[in-house]
Amino acid sequence: MTTPLNIGLLLFPDVTQLDLTGPFEVFARTPGVTCHLVWKTQQPVRSDRGLTLLPSCTFADCPPLDVICVPGGPGQIALMSDSETLDFLRHQAQHAQLITSVCTGSLVLGAAGLLQGYRATSHWSSRDQLALLGAEPVEARVVRDGNRLTGAGVTSGIDFALTLVAEIRGAEVAQAIQLQMEYDPEPPFHAGSPQSATPAQVGAARAQMADFIAVRRRATELAAQKLTPL
Repeated sequence: MTTPLNIGLLLFPDVTQLDLTGPFEVFARTPGVTCHLVWKTQQPVRSDRGLTLLPSCTFADCPPLDVICVPGGPGQIALMSDSETLDFLRHQAQHAQLITSVCTGSLVLGAAGLLQGYRATSHWSSRDQLALLGAEPVEARVVRDGNRLTGAGVTSGIDFALTLVAEIRGAEVAQAIQLQMEYDPEPPFHAGSPQSATPAQVGAARAQMADFIAVRRRATELAAQKLTPL
């Protein structure tokens, strides 16, 4: 028999919706899994690009989670100093089988003190900031270290989720879901990472994001100051 599992995905204002909905689509197709979209209230939450999503439970009534998943997005910056959210993650992490993230959600886990001493990844533009939070940044699409599983930027959430499903339900189940979703990427351009994009493209992207990344780094530095060293 398949052991029932509760997977909780943090839904917060200004989340990048694909960080959340990519893994959700995979998890929701997984046998014996109940997905929870968790936030402080059950009021509609607006993503960074304007898509409105509805939490299914609050911090107060969320069941014990077997898997915690924190997506990223601009709203991640506020979460890094949000004691209510960080306390919720710490509490759930005490008994969770897997503590996970997509994109800059790993910085939120780091701010909660949940990545100290672990290898982890994040969006390429902010991956180095993990070191400020006691983690070892790794340049990879999906990184597993103990019961920490982290995915890189945005679209890697699907790769991350299929990897997770293979661990909890087996490779055949994960491959069946991949086929159901017809997840067979053939991007029209090879510009999806700093390794495949041209130097000019990478430079332009860095320049466009520079001010925002500086704000994120400041939030990471402040979060790091609050952590108790291992």
